[in-house]
Amino acid sequence: MMFDGSKLPVEQNIAITRKVVETAREAGVSVEAEIGKISGVEDNISVSEREAFLTDPAEALFFAEQTQVDSLAVAIGTAHGRYKGEPKLDFERLSIISSSIQMPIVLHGCSGVPSDAILQAITLGVRKINIDTDIRQTFIETVRHILETNLDEIDPRKILGPARQAVFEMLKAKMSLFGSAGKAGKTMS
Repeated sequence: MMFDGSKLPVEQNIAITRKVVETAREAGVSVEAEIGKISGVEDNISVSEREAFLTDPAEALFFAEQTQVDSLAVAIGTAHGRYKGEPKLDFERLSIISSSIQMPIVLHGCSGVPSDAILQAITLGVRKINIDTDIRQTFIETVRHILETNLDEIDPRKILGPARQAVFEMLKAKMSLFGSAGKAGKTMS
């Protein structure tokens, strides 16, 4: 399960996350938590404002030790939603965090992040990559295309089926890029 207390003060995030971990352990469920704030837009943030959103490596270590989560989502420059330019990821920060916390790292907001940046993040310990905006965008763009090119189409199967297939193909390509193709059911390490 994923618990996001990143908007809370660190001590409060830790306290609540500990309770979540305790409850999840009783049910045999792993826990992903988040430290640092993933912004919604990157281009309109100044350098000092951007820094405030990024995960502090020492705070990440403290959080991981105090909560005993199974994986940790960190903020290194990704953003939820669509980018208005190319995201600038802080790989040095990621490297420091990864070498100190010794657990799988998660990146939220990776839709639109260039493939080479994703691959570099994977080499630095990222084991889960969230791309929800890519999924939704692929689906909606396919539906729009079908409706715009065939104005008389009223059969939902002929609209939604191709959209579903487009998402499937996009996800196959992403899984191949991420190195996760053919690894269903294996644990993160």
